[in-house]
Amino acid sequence: MNELEKRFGTLAVERGFVSKEQLLEALKTQVEQDLDGKRHKPIGSILYQMGYISMPQIREVLDIMQKSKNKG
Repeated sequence: MNELEKRFGTLAVERGFVSKEQLLEALKTQVEQDLDGKRHKPIGSILYQMGYISMPQIREVLDIMQKSKNKG
């Protein structure tokens, strides 16, 4: 799997910004938002609100995703 195919949460875990458990907690929140009929927030936003990831870390992951997208 190349970087382009990886999702935000996977990249954040691989870089050590969040743990698998923290990502799973955020994903659960995202699914609950869907089930409650609310538009769910991006996983990075949820992780940030939970205090698990910083804005510079979010920017780094998004930058990696953008660079991979431009290569593809």
